[in-house]
Amino acid sequence: MASLKLTINNQPYTVDVDPDMPLLWAIRDVVGLTGTKFGCGIAQCGACTVHLDGSPIRSCSFPISAAAGHKITTIEGLSKNGDHPMQKAWVAHQVPQCGYCQSGQIMSAVALLKQTPKPTDADIDAAMQGNICRCGTYNRIRQAIHTASTEMTTAPKMPKSTPKIGKR
Repeated sequence: MASLKLTINNQPYTVDVDPDMPLLWAIRDVVGLTGTKFGCGIAQCGACTVHLDGSPIRSCSFPISAAAGHKITTIEGLSKNGDHPMQKAWVAHQVPQCGYCQSGQIMSAVALLKQTPKPTDADIDAAMQGNICRCGTYNRIRQAIHTASTEMTTAPKMPKSTPKIGKR
């Protein structure tokens, strides 16, 4: 057993676990964040995808000892109210069928848009190929990613500085 310090969704946690424990089980069973799902256990389906320092990883095969000292983001950390542009696009396009793969799909899609804000269909297909949807909603997934991309790149931006209004 080892005492490891984790930062998950900007919250500090100290966990006493076997350092070889997969990060997934620490997130779900020790910390209690159950949005990240177990799918295959061999990093092939993508259901367990989380972000480690902003990059997607498969938490089912990633040892917790390697995650210590890094910033971990789960589906719960994208938005407090479920209103991240990707989550809203997922709902608008009715992507989920069974819903099991959705948190991993969304986490991979968000990472894609951070890397490639205006992806092509080929970019989406390449980035999402490690996420399996047994219900086959791949066309809806692609549409939702395009919608979120538009939302995220056209969102109004605040001015860098406020103009000063002088007395007259």
